[in-house]
Amino acid sequence: MTLRFAYNTNGAAHHRLDDALQLIKAAGYDGVALTLDIHHLDPFAENWSAEAGRVASLMERLDLACVIETGARFLLDPTAKHEPTLVTADAAGRARRIGFLKRACEIGGMLSAEAVSFWAGVPKPGIDRGEAMGWLRDGLTEVVAFAGEAGVVPCLEPEPGMLIETLDDFAALDIPGLRLALDTGHCLVTGEREPAAAVREFSERIGTVAIEDMARGHHIHLPFGEGDMDVPGVLDALEEIAFGKLICVELSRESHRADLMIPQALDYLRTCRRPGPDLAAGQETRRQ
Repeated sequence: MTLRFAYNTNGAAHHRLDDALQLIKAAGYDGVALTLDIHHLDPFAENWSAEAGRVASLMERLDLACVIETGARFLLDPTAKHEPTLVTADAAGRARRIGFLKRACEIGGMLSAEAVSFWAGVPKPGIDRGEAMGWLRDGLTEVVAFAGEAGVVPCLEPEPGMLIETLDDFAALDIPGLRLALDTGHCLVTGEREPAAAVREFSERIGTVAIEDMARGHHIHLPFGEGDMDVPGVLDALEEIAFGKLICVELSRESHRADLMIPQALDYLRTCRRPGPDLAAGQETRRQ
């Protein structure tokens, strides 16, 4: 089967959204992972609905499919990265995060997104884990119900250091309707599973996939070829499970050279699917 690739706009933070979409299309991607942010379809702007409609029209003209991402650093609080979250002690803060995720689902519906991806958050020191888990479950239940009404697929992404960190943490939640946002690089950080094995094991629950290179034990998104990711092996596994949704390249530290990285990343992925003799031998060595 033919795998479908997208590029995450958090790796084009210095570009206007329209320019980023044009670059992604020109490189040959099938879609975009749109990280809602202050400069890329601000979900709290007064004209957010009109802007979402405009972007939806542009993406339709460009024939780009979409996944909605919600990992913007300072969208909710300009003084604290990624806060508030679903496990913030302050109830009003949790409600603000839930409101944002609902808005993301609304926008996802307007853009016909394949999925809306989000994460749990990091409990602050002194917070009881059981209490935080209760907040998380309540928040997820509310968001999943709203996503169903909006017609989008809600996906939780295990993130290193967060309350839901591993695939086992995700599986233990067992919330009906909640799918997995699998960032294959995170498996190398936590050491829980090999990325390709994770794809196969959770094939029935995956709603969206992110891919990049990453060094074992270090949560730094790297360009392909600079880490320990067996990219061909992951792509093989995705083909085996007939994964037809977008596979999203996430290079959030590469915005300063997005003009180069957007096409280079896709060229690498395509080369992985069409290896010549020398490359195939090198890939086989890498997998051993």
